[in-house]
Amino acid sequence: MPTDERLSDDQLQRIANDLRDNWHTGREVDFEEAIAFHESLPASKQFATVLESADQPLLQPRAGVPCLEEQIDLLRYLQDEGGADLLPTTIDSYTRDNEYEKAEEGLAASRGSDENELNGFPAVNHGVEDCRRLIRALDAPVEVRHGTPDARLLAMVTLAGGFQSFEGGPISYNIPYTKRHDLATTIEHWQFVDRLCGAYTERGVTINREPFGPLTGTLVPPSIAIAVMLVEGELAATQGVRSLTLGYGQVGNLVQDVAALRALRKLGNEYLRDEVTVTTVFHEWMGGFPPDEARANGVISLGGATAAVAQPDKVITKSAQEFQGVPTKEANAAGLRTTRQLIDMMIEQDIDLGGIDEEQALIERETRALMDAIYEAGDGDVAQGVINAFDSGALDVPFAPSDAAKGAVLPARDDDGRVRIFEFADLALPDEIKEIHAARLGERAETEGRDQSFRMVADDVDAISDGKLIGRPTSDNSPAGGASDAD
Repeated sequence: MPTDERLSDDQLQRIANDLRDNWHTGREVDFEEAIAFHESLPASKQFATVLESADQPLLQPRAGVPCLEEQIDLLRYLQDEGGADLLPTTIDSYTRDNEYEKAEEGLAASRGSDENELNGFPAVNHGVEDCRRLIRALDAPVEVRHGTPDARLLAMVTLAGGFQSFEGGPISYNIPYTKRHDLATTIEHWQFVDRLCGAYTERGVTINREPFGPLTGTLVPPSIAIAVMLVEGELAATQGVRSLTLGYGQVGNLVQDVAALRALRKLGNEYLRDEVTVTTVFHEWMGGFPPDEARANGVISLGGATAAVAQPDKVITKSAQEFQGVPTKEANAAGLRTTRQLIDMMIEQDIDLGGIDEEQALIERETRALMDAIYEAGDGDVAQGVINAFDSGALDVPFAPSDAAKGAVLPARDDDGRVRIFEFADLALPDEIKEIHAARLGERAETEGRDQSFRMVADDVDAISDGKLIGRPTSDNSPAGGASDAD
């Protein structure tokens, strides 16, 4: 079982040497040469510098296509026409599964076709120099966004290629994404990624790390998401990461989302090392979107309004075409501008929402209880503790496909639309907190004239895609909507 200890330089080098043979572009990686390339970049392309010095929320979309020139053109459009402050490179699914041969086939097919045969940018197949061409061609900093349980070679190639921010983590890119990946193994894999980022940081090239906050993206209780962020942050900090962006996915209730983002920042600064700079990122709605673009714009606008009040350091935007799958570049840019309009109109207003302090206090109590259970399960070691906590169900994520999690916790909205816990299973929360959740759900059940049941959970999952926040009972409870997406 892995422990929360820093990898030695010898361990880092040995693993890197073994990984070079996984695909031929791995042999292009030269750490000293990579340091020199990073040092040649202007401050405007240094991700941590730009993010940490911002005085209002920065906007970043999702975007990735297979071929280099098309990826450059797409990101330039989002930068110039959408006004993106930070840019992504979303990695394809074959690379996420370390299937580089299949990614190579898809890249070759895409080069000879008007259609994209991959759903993202196969950075490992492109190699170091193509990544640098992309970095050189753009004005804004660029982040790697993916979904990879074993991202070690991807990190080697992209960091050498000039990317200065790398998303994901051993829990957030395991539990919500895959079925059979062992959590202990993914922690070991991500210890290498974080140690590599730490090695760059120690040489003066600060690599920003961003755990994936939305998890399964479907009604995730804030305290569960924040606890996972804190664990992944602690694991990264041990390996020398000094710039951490902790994430949170919108649940749709304005008060709860603002309270959660404030709790995330407060607890991040409390639990993480003093030398770590903590920033926060807010993901606009990650669940199913309404098929109607006008209604979808309403969902995006609520996200922009939430960001204006909560003021996270970064916002991951969505488009009005989420229902149909990958958006056009025009729709993607429009989502950026919609969010910016809401933030620019609202950010200087003195908006006082009742109930935020009370909700934040509840989220903090829950998160501390979960963190205490993790430390206890590992006798103080967070790596061992999180493995044991997931194994026992003391920590859990709703709707998780992974065999490493119980997936027994079930959420539902209360009468105000805040996400509560309907089924706790073995989640390590005290009885008084469970009673609060039960009472809030009981108020909703009384309003709706029905018993608390799994039907409330099912109704809430589809509610926003059906144009509502709460899945109230109707004469026809068969709403339609798009599937949840991911990075």
